[in-house]
Amino acid sequence: MTLLELTPIVFAISALAGFLGALTGLGGGVVVTPALTLLLGVDIRYAIGASLVSVIATSSGAAAAFVREGYSNIRIGMFLEVATTLGALFGAFLSTKTPTSALAVIFGLVLLQSAWQSTREVPHISGLGSSDSLAARLKLHGTFPSPSGPAEYTATRVKSGFALMFGAGTVSGLLGIGSGALKVIAMDQVMRIPFKVSTTTSNFMIGVTAAASAGIYLKRGYIDPALTMPVMLGVLFGSLVGARMLMRAATKTLRWTFAGVVAVMAIEMIYNGVAK
Repeated sequence: MTLLELTPIVFAISALAGFLGALTGLGGGVVVTPALTLLLGVDIRYAIGASLVSVIATSSGAAAAFVREGYSNIRIGMFLEVATTLGALFGAFLSTKTPTSALAVIFGLVLLQSAWQSTREVPHISGLGSSDSLAARLKLHGTFPSPSGPAEYTATRVKSGFALMFGAGTVSGLLGIGSGALKVIAMDQVMRIPFKVSTTTSNFMIGVTAAASAGIYLKRGYIDPALTMPVMLGVLFGSLVGARMLMRAATKTLRWTFAGVVAVMAIEMIYNGVAK
């Protein structure tokens, strides 16, 4: 397949990835990485390099809209980003020392767990009061638009969430998925932040996490401009469309969309890793 034939295919796949990434908070890497490796036969490390750049594009495209509409919580995002950035650097260091087949299997197992977790709806902590003193001191609370007007919430179990974010960052650097899957789960299931706030704050965070590890992939020669450019443009286009859809979508629909996309990709990546 020539570059001229490959580019529109990569763009179309990436646009779908950006749409789903913005809608679910996953970052386009959850679709880009397995699609490039399974459908087009791209080496997983080059796919991860392009994916990390696409994650930055997703964050840039969707996050601005979410912040403007009052969904993303910048204070929570910047606090948790400290842990994910450190984890991303650690994961990028580990990536070149891990066999390709093992990367694919690890990727799949992580995504299967995320898909199962996302279907479990947990109540968020309403109001601005919290039993977590650290959340109170750091002012990790806010409001988001709801059908009945601004809804208040606050974070809980901040220390556990912070520790999980380091793991999410490590997975981002290791697998090139922007760690959005784990970030959404950590905020929604552990810190009890509303699902829409979790997904939009994840979109805000993933660009910083991906940038930390993308530099390492660039230095090692795993970012190919001919592959990365259509991926980035496609994801940026898709993420802008997805951002508009999220604001009108029901939370239950978002949860099952998240779970379905992640589960399919997980099964495909595990099969690909075991078959090698």
